[in-house]
Amino acid sequence: MSEDAGALSTGKPNEKGRPDSDSVHPLVRKSAEWSWRLLLILAAVLAVAYLAQRLSTVTIPLSIALLGAALLAPLVDLMQRLGVPRSIGVFVALMGSLGLLAGVMTFVVEQFVTGVPQLSDEFKTSVHQVQDWLINGPLHMSNEQIRNAGDTIVKTIENNQDTLTSGALTTATVIGEFLTGTFLTLFILIFFLYGGDQIWAFITNIIPSAQREKVRTAGKLGFGTLTGFVRATVMVAAVDAIGIGAGLAILNVPLALPLASLVFIGAFIPIIGSFIAGSVAVFIALMTKGLVTALIVLGITVAIMQLEGHVLQPLLLGRAVRIHPLAVVLAITAGVVLAGIAGGLLAVPFVAVLNTAIRSLLADSPDELYQDLHTGDPHQPMFSAEPDDDPDPARYQVPVPAAASGKVTEVGSTAAARKYVTDGKPAATGGTEPEDAAATPPVAGDAGDDED
Repeated sequence: MSEDAGALSTGKPNEKGRPDSDSVHPLVRKSAEWSWRLLLILAAVLAVAYLAQRLSTVTIPLSIALLGAALLAPLVDLMQRLGVPRSIGVFVALMGSLGLLAGVMTFVVEQFVTGVPQLSDEFKTSVHQVQDWLINGPLHMSNEQIRNAGDTIVKTIENNQDTLTSGALTTATVIGEFLTGTFLTLFILIFFLYGGDQIWAFITNIIPSAQREKVRTAGKLGFGTLTGFVRATVMVAAVDAIGIGAGLAILNVPLALPLASLVFIGAFIPIIGSFIAGSVAVFIALMTKGLVTALIVLGITVAIMQLEGHVLQPLLLGRAVRIHPLAVVLAITAGVVLAGIAGGLLAVPFVAVLNTAIRSLLADSPDELYQDLHTGDPHQPMFSAEPDDDPDPARYQVPVPAAASGKVTEVGSTAAARKYVTDGKPAATGGTEPEDAAATPPVAGDAGDDED
């Protein structure tokens, strides 16, 4: 064992008088220091995620109430500025929202229950048509195999038709959890609307006084981002649902209104949600009305998505809320893995709020962040997916050491940082090759070699 290793094992200074920390390579020591800090952060994040998942009966209603507060708080604030007491404003906003939601949901459920038998009949007809085409068409497949497969699909639809219409609502556990979550969401939402600022001020009292005001400002800016996200998403979802639903109704596709409701909900999951909801509409149109109708529905869906992505979102969301597409997809995937559908719905607003809050904490002043969020072209997001600008072809090349023969060798990873080396000694760095390489003075090592 070496002297340094022995000193390190005993915890005492070695005989050379160096401290024990110098016995470890600096890279290893720094890596170890970063590793245990990152492990602690990861453990804390995992602990919070585990608790949130275990307490999903509380965390999901809390998150939905926060989204509801972001949607209704501007209306309550407006009524208060007009002289309406805040308690009455909260009551009016809640009752109006609940009445509208209950009316829409009742109509959607009624249309769904009425339309399922028609969908079932048309779906069975389509299955029989596909059977005949596979048997009598150009493929000439086996009659017995096709008939058995088709009969199995039809029997499955007939046996599960009642389950589709009423079976999902007969489980006492599901009804109990739904009612519990609904009442808890309303209870939290009332207090968020009535005294949300006081609640946030009370929570932030645990922050040291030196940083307390900065944290409170970050929370307010984050909630402002959430407000913009929810308001714009509701408007975009309404346009998507009306456009696609109207197209389905004109084409006489079954379950047009329930499918429009699915599109409205799917719009709250950017990129992925609209695609899935549109795919369901195209599939139902294909199975009930044929290929031509399905292609028309596909065209309507693509046109609505283009309108959403290039007109509505830049106009309504603005710079602060629009996030890089990679962050959106990763956030949705992680949310679905951790908390299912609810996690997918809540992932993007969570990332949007976190993005604004962290930027506020890192900014030198709130005014600096405000100018960054609210100035510039609203059609340009803060973090957009843009191609690299004229990349240097040599940026991935490994620098070649200078040859001992005095040959000029080009090294460096970028054009701006290229240097020409002669006899192991850097020469002129002006970006051009030296005119006279022999004029470069020899290095000390070379002189020593000549003397030897």
